[in-house]
Amino acid sequence: MARLLIHSGRVIDPSQKIDRLTNVLVEDGKIAAYDVPLNGQEKTIDATGKIVAPGLIDIHVHLREPGREEDETIRTGTAAALAGGFTSVACIPNTEPPIDTQAQVEFVQHQAARADNANVYVVACVSKNREGKELSEIGQLVEAGAVAFTDDGAPIYNPELMRRAFEYCQMFDKPILNHAEVRELTQGGVMHEGLVSLILGLPGMPAAAEDVMTSRDIALANATGGRLHIMHISTAGSVELVRRAKTRGIRVTTEVCPHHFTLTDECLRTFDANFKMSPPLRAQEDVEACIAGLVDGTIDVICTDHAPHAREKKMRELDAAPFGVVGLETALGLVSTFLVAKGHLDWPAAIEKMSINPARVLGLPKGTLQVGADADITIIDPGAKWKVDPRKFRSKSSNTPYAGWELTGRADTVIVGGRVKYTA
Repeated sequence: MARLLIHSGRVIDPSQKIDRLTNVLVEDGKIAAYDVPLNGQEKTIDATGKIVAPGLIDIHVHLREPGREEDETIRTGTAAALAGGFTSVACIPNTEPPIDTQAQVEFVQHQAARADNANVYVVACVSKNREGKELSEIGQLVEAGAVAFTDDGAPIYNPELMRRAFEYCQMFDKPILNHAEVRELTQGGVMHEGLVSLILGLPGMPAAAEDVMTSRDIALANATGGRLHIMHISTAGSVELVRRAKTRGIRVTTEVCPHHFTLTDECLRTFDANFKMSPPLRAQEDVEACIAGLVDGTIDVICTDHAPHAREKKMRELDAAPFGVVGLETALGLVSTFLVAKGHLDWPAAIEKMSINPARVLGLPKGTLQVGADADITIIDPGAKWKVDPRKFRSKSSNTPYAGWELTGRADTVIVGGRVKYTA
């Protein structure tokens, strides 16, 4: 494999607390050295005016394959990941059939290897067939390569099953990722329950539905010593619950999606199903709480909850359309425009929440530019101005709430294992 020298860039690596102008040498797919001078004998990338960061990692992605290839495939989803600057993604197991056996884990790994785009890590089911009745074969799934466990798309509803899942996963030091929602409180809901839902006459999903489940999960993590990761946090109440749990030493982490720190339930006044997601877009005070959680470290990770749906599904009436939006190709621009440019986070903090922190949550050997580490690198152009055009997405679906938005900052070059996989 050819030597590659990335020169003249601002290297930001939160795992090593590096933020300086330097050159990075890549050799045999690994980070080989810093401060290497240009000698004309290697392939070069000029990163002048750009940020050289550890490859971004998205730990919450729905790749839909197997079973719903009309929405997305592993090939198209990982191509979208590269275009968004992500070198690694963790796929969620609510496929058809669900990823609850060794064979299913190996199928995803095989398809990802064939696609040869971004790295794909498998999050497997907590319960068999995602039915919430019986634990999956957690040991066998870990042996096959599962990095974490969730029934996302649905909460792990039975508290006894959740307790036993924590205890089993402790043996393998794997986290449980839970979708925090009390279904009895959200039944039939299509948006956040509040003044806007009342005005529009639409059934609501109250913030309490998330807060109650978050509280239960924190209590069970405390009781068992298990590792809890709360998915797509969206309410001020849940952010405060996590904040308090962390001060008590409970092993809890959480993530937030760009749509929950950039959009509110006011968007549903358009009745556009591209604003319909679960958890739903919340009130302005919830948005502000999520941003505050990012700023003070309560929220560890920025992810996308990339949830592609074929165009005809999202064109249905609001109550019949499925929940979810695509996010891989817009996340970095939204972070740059709404968090960094507005002064909430600086670039090192933003990159930390999109690289080393996701790697630590899932125990991945990624998210760093240390010498000897895999050369997964995202070169970011922080000044690039661009318009979100769903027609240009590499994803198979285009259900984005951001069509036509002007953003600043995007991935310029993406390198996976020392090989350039994407250039803008």
